[in-house]
Amino acid sequence: MSWRKECLDVILVPIGLLIMSGYHLFLLYRCLKFPQTTVIGYENHCRKVWVERMLQIEAKERGMSLTVISTTLSAATFLASTSLALSSLIGAWIGSSSHSVFTADFIYGDTSPSMISVKYISLLSCFLVAFGSFLQCVRSSVHAIFLMSMPNSDIPVAYVQKAVITASIFWSVGLRAIYFAINLLLWIFGPIPMLICSVTMVVVLHNLDTNSTALHNFQPKKDLNLLSKMGHGVSDIMRGVEHPENVQGAKGTGSASTG
Repeated sequence: MSWRKECLDVILVPIGLLIMSGYHLFLLYRCLKFPQTTVIGYENHCRKVWVERMLQIEAKERGMSLTVISTTLSAATFLASTSLALSSLIGAWIGSSSHSVFTADFIYGDTSPSMISVKYISLLSCFLVAFGSFLQCVRSSVHAIFLMSMPNSDIPVAYVQKAVITASIFWSVGLRAIYFAINLLLWIFGPIPMLICSVTMVVVLHNLDTNSTALHNFQPKKDLNLLSKMGHGVSDIMRGVEHPENVQGAKGTGSASTG
């Protein structure tokens, strides 16, 4: 049987998707078992502490915290709108009959109409997943704002933490769907660019997702100042016990200056 360039799509595209899927399964395992080694686990740790600190102040003084969540809300809304617009554009492109741009001779791979439809449908699916994930991120962010702005109420910290972490998870899922969409977008130009993009993206994402910073045990700033003052007081007392003549000399000097 003679070699045909259409066979590249059958070989290289599943390999590229397997590389991306395998990496994200490995990342999911690390997030569940060793969250401190991932940037996602590190950021979720900081978010939990942030929620604890924000709930310790009065509801009318939580304007800064609501602004932070509103920023995430705006970003998720923008990405959801962009994903929906791209989905609509791809859907309109599928419905049209002009695919001559992607059937050119420079594309080394399968350029049949059926394969082009598969490419578009796969790309459309990724953008729809991203759209749904960002919508859920918006929903969880709105719920977190609702809880944190509730006046005269003892709000359980776990409730707000769950809403904030859920929004973060859906945000990450939406971004990962866009990463897959980038690979599928290059598949339109052939299976070889798609495979190269998959390998490159896994290397880049591995460096971005790996965390080497130890999880910090955040403490209130007032408590740290109090401990610092107590430490200085203990040091002064210990110096007075070890060198009482210095203390007496200091008192004598103070008395003489007063006289």
